[in-house]
Amino acid sequence: MTKSTHIEVNDLTMAYGSMVVQRDLSFAIQRGDIFVIMGGSGCGKSTLMKHLIGLNRPAKGEVLFSGQSLWQVSAEQQRELLRRFGITYQAGALLSSLTLGENVALPLQQFTQLSAAEIDDLVRYKLALVGLEPYQHFMPSEISGGMRKRASLARAIALDPEVLFFDEPSAGLDPVSARLLDDLILELRDSLGATVVIVTHELASIFAIGNNSVFLDPETKTQIATGAPKELLAHCDDAKIQRFLTRGERTSPKETTTP
Repeated sequence: MTKSTHIEVNDLTMAYGSMVVQRDLSFAIQRGDIFVIMGGSGCGKSTLMKHLIGLNRPAKGEVLFSGQSLWQVSAEQQRELLRRFGITYQAGALLSSLTLGENVALPLQQFTQLSAAEIDDLVRYKLALVGLEPYQHFMPSEISGGMRKRASLARAIALDPEVLFFDEPSAGLDPVSARLLDDLILELRDSLGATVVIVTHELASIFAIGNNSVFLDPETKTQIATGAPKELLAHCDDAKIQRFLTRGERTSPKETTTP
C-alpha cells in the first residue's frame, strides 16, 4: 500500500538570531514511518524537533502537517494541529506533585469534555498499554527511570495522537530496558496507526525500529542523507555517515576482506 506524506519539511533554515543551526533542509515523513533524526553532537537534532512541533518558527522555509503550514494558519488552527501531536521528553517531564494517573489524566481534563469516570477508564487503559496500570496511584519519585519514561509515553498517547515525538527515549536506560521500550514504540505505532519521529543517537534503536531518517551534519550545517538507516549503512559512501552508523569500526559497508 502506498503511503501518504504526513509531515513535509521544505527548504528549512533554523537559526537563533544570526547564528544558523541548519539550512536547506528538505525531507518528507510518511504516515506510519518511524522516522529518525540523527547526526553528531551539536548538529541541531533537538532544534529540528522543536521546529517540527511548533515551538520554534523557521528562519526560512516551512513545515507542513497534512499539507498545512504550522505558521500560515490561524492561532486556533495551529492549536488544533498541535493537539494531534504526542510528545515525550528525555527526562520524562512528569509533574512531580501528581500521581502517574493524574499526569495521564491532565490532557484529557484540559482538551476533552469527558466525565471523571470516563477519564479514569481511559487513564487505566493508557497505563495498561505501557504496562503500568498497577502503578496508577504512584508518584513519579516512587518508580524507576524506565517506568517514568513509559508513564510519560502513556500521557503522550492520552489523546490518541496522529504523530508521536520522542527526544532520546532510550537515554539512561540499560540495554534490556531500551529494547523493551523500542518494542513498545513499535506496538503503539501499529495499534494507534501513528507516525513516530525520534531524536536518538542509539544505534541499536536506530536499526531496530527506524525505517526512514535524516542525517544532519554540524560542519556543513545541512542534511547530507535521508532514507532507511539500514539502507544508508549498506549503500551510502559518505564517510561521516559510515563513521556514525558503525561508530568508526569500518569505513565502508562495501569493504571486503581479501584472502
